[in-house]
Amino acid sequence: MPRFFRAWRGVIALAVLLIGAGLALRWLAPQAETVTRWIDVYMPSGYMGGFFYVCSVAVLICLAVPRQLLSFAGGYAFGPLCGAVFATLGVTLGCVLAFGMARYCGRSFVERRYGDKAAAFNRYAVQRPFILAILIRLFPSGNNLVFSLLAGVSRIPAWPFFLGSCLGYIPQNLLFAMIGSGMRVDKGWRIGLSALLFAASCALGWWLYKRYAAAYPMGARNEH
Repeated sequence: MPRFFRAWRGVIALAVLLIGAGLALRWLAPQAETVTRWIDVYMPSGYMGGFFYVCSVAVLICLAVPRQLLSFAGGYAFGPLCGAVFATLGVTLGCVLAFGMARYCGRSFVERRYGDKAAAFNRYAVQRPFILAILIRLFPSGNNLVFSLLAGVSRIPAWPFFLGSCLGYIPQNLLFAMIGSGMRVDKGWRIGLSALLFAASCALGWWLYKRYAAAYPMGARNEH
């Protein structure tokens, strides 16, 4: 049985992620009417609407609001492409804000309070920070705010982390923006295409994870 799971663990992991996406969509459905009503009533039009949305997303991300819901709102308000672009800008800005607050307000405290554990985490975090950020952001199960805060209190380089996070956000942001835009027109094919995009992003995340794990096995990490 263990050998079976080792042979099929990639497929099993992808299936679990797809089930998780289905549950996320079921959670999103009851929220959709509230979100769309709020956008129809309060969202400014034109460029001011985009600016207002990006700034709002940055703040809400720092308050731990799920980025999937925010991307859904962006897709409904601006369409799939513009919604995904605005959502990615807003979420990345929120990542920068959370990271900056943690780095300048909490890193010294963490290193004093958890010296050995912090040093061990830092040895792991600074290994290919760009790939690590992409990998974490690709998967829907992680907590966006918590990872930004953990990165902030570590010694991970800031700019590779920001760039990797921005790129890792794109697939899910586009996915949920397409679903949000489908609330207006062509709901069926956009949701179907979103499911394919989600599967592709999960496959990419799994491939990156295998490469990262092969380059930095646990024993090698502990030796550095």
